[in-house]
Amino acid sequence: MAFPDIQSFLRLLEQRGELLRVSVPVSRELEITEISDRLVKRGGPAVLFEQVQGSEFPVVMGLMGTRERTALALGVGGLDDLAAKVRHLIDLKGSGGMMGMLGNLPKLRDAMHLPPRRVRSAPVQEVVWRGDEVDLSHIPVLKCWPLDGGPFVTLPLVITKDPETGERNMGMYRMQVMGRNTTGMHWQRHKTGTRHLEKARRRGERLPVAVAIGGDPALIYAATAPLPPIPGLDEFALAGYLRGQRYPVVKGVTVDLDVPANAEFILEGYVDPQEDWVVEGPFGDHTGFYTLPDLYPLFHVTAVTMRRQPVYPATIVGRPPMEDAYLIEASERLFLPAAQLILPEIVDYHMPPAGVAHNLVVVSIRKEFPGQAYKVANGLFGLGQMMFAKVIVVVDEDVRVNDLGAVWREVARQATPGRDTLTTRGPIDVLDHSSRGWGYGGKLIIDATTKRPEEVGSGASSRDDQASDLSPDVFAPAASSELPRFEGVLAQRQTPDGYWMVALHKTRAGQAQELAAVFAAHPAAAGMRHLLICDQETDVTDTDDVWWTVLNNIDPERDVLVLPTPGGALLAWDGARKLPEEGFVRPWPPKIVMDQAIKDRVDARWHLYGLPQQWR
Repeated sequence: MAFPDIQSFLRLLEQRGELLRVSVPVSRELEITEISDRLVKRGGPAVLFEQVQGSEFPVVMGLMGTRERTALALGVGGLDDLAAKVRHLIDLKGSGGMMGMLGNLPKLRDAMHLPPRRVRSAPVQEVVWRGDEVDLSHIPVLKCWPLDGGPFVTLPLVITKDPETGERNMGMYRMQVMGRNTTGMHWQRHKTGTRHLEKARRRGERLPVAVAIGGDPALIYAATAPLPPIPGLDEFALAGYLRGQRYPVVKGVTVDLDVPANAEFILEGYVDPQEDWVVEGPFGDHTGFYTLPDLYPLFHVTAVTMRRQPVYPATIVGRPPMEDAYLIEASERLFLPAAQLILPEIVDYHMPPAGVAHNLVVVSIRKEFPGQAYKVANGLFGLGQMMFAKVIVVVDEDVRVNDLGAVWREVARQATPGRDTLTTRGPIDVLDHSSRGWGYGGKLIIDATTKRPEEVGSGASSRDDQASDLSPDVFAPAASSELPRFEGVLAQRQTPDGYWMVALHKTRAGQAQELAAVFAAHPAAAGMRHLLICDQETDVTDTDDVWWTVLNNIDPERDVLVLPTPGGALLAWDGARKLPEEGFVRPWPPKIVMDQAIKDRVDARWHLYGLPQQWR
């Protein structure tokens, strides 16, 4: 496939019936978010908003809002094909004499497409704003959620260069518009951009920065991909490999950085490491909670270049499922072969939307010896951005990792609380609001594989024997009239596969732990394996909502407890909010909820948008 840009991709989507146009004026403050959120959650099409109030430029949303559109954007028939492409490349033959080496030539030709290709002129530099001409308010940057600190650029491809080595990096870091020519730069402590800025500080230099908006959808994806630290492999190289040809770049007009030649906009400028950092946020983040205000560097925009008729692409993140779930799935498929090179017993792995990437990883393995589940989990904790994983569940090779119902049933059947669960600690995503410290907290490994004799003492050694120990009668839910009562409990539900879900309105310190102790001692606990304590906003009839809340709200070492029950043992997950009286000093963020007035406005205007009622 020839290199597409956003506009050629839009034409392709429209031909396939995957793009709709909204021709009436819409607001970039919340209204576009509400429309787009409904569409992505219902598997709807991408949308081009042709008239955005306060800007001459149209906005496109949902470019990769389904699994199929994401595959199309990356030039593959399905996301599983990404794993096949990488496996083909890394499976080089090192033996077999001359004929064996000649067999590598087609793969090496693929690898030659990795470095980008410099061009002299580019569509993205057809129009140039410099100096006082720069006014970011003319670009239709969205305010996505009611409590957001302002408008945020949500699909920025932020390009920097190591001041010492010249190594290039591209990452996707949200950018809050602060003024006509300034934005925040959300470089977290583990990000490459932060390292580049620190090196510039030591050298007494400003750090040049270029921010691309748009371009090849494969490059947009590449900016989100957790690339391994391999010399010569960067985001341009990944996009080039996916496309099968070298990516076109052009030198910036005011910065010595290569930028995507086929982008829609480029923001050029610098970050001064000697400047005080600025307050950025709040921001409705991919966790589904708001990230609270914090200090981040300030980006000064000295020039804006663009096409003559650009389109502004954006995305929204928030309560799953969202568009980013498909980008995460693409990364799963792309890096599965690399994980299998290091941990060959891995069959598959999955990061489900309810786990918002890092909170839950499910991995299936070919088990050959006792303790292998822990070996794999600990190995994953050491692989790149997998270090941020909070809960890793290990299952047998015949369990489908993307079937969460089957996974949790297997956890209940195969993992005895305490015996087959292990807490540890390590780096945590800085966006995690529940960890004991900023970027540092507890982790949980659950071994839900079939146990070997060494792992159970004198117990059963086969899955069938264990299954007989955990007969369906053990998991029989109690009648609602037999469930215990406790202060603040708004709703509760037991499931036939051993899960007890509780919505708690927490008003005092220690309330959730007291609830767990009372419930574990109650006769109704005899048929349960897991007690999931949620906040009062959680719908206990919605399993995904329960797990999303619990996984966001726990530090496993602090909040996951093994308690004795009349029927054995119970794993209690304290997913209620934490209070200052409990030693939790950071503010607890709210969940993202759209203003009711905006919902009502979108309902009333839906017929004007020209969008089908099925997506409403």
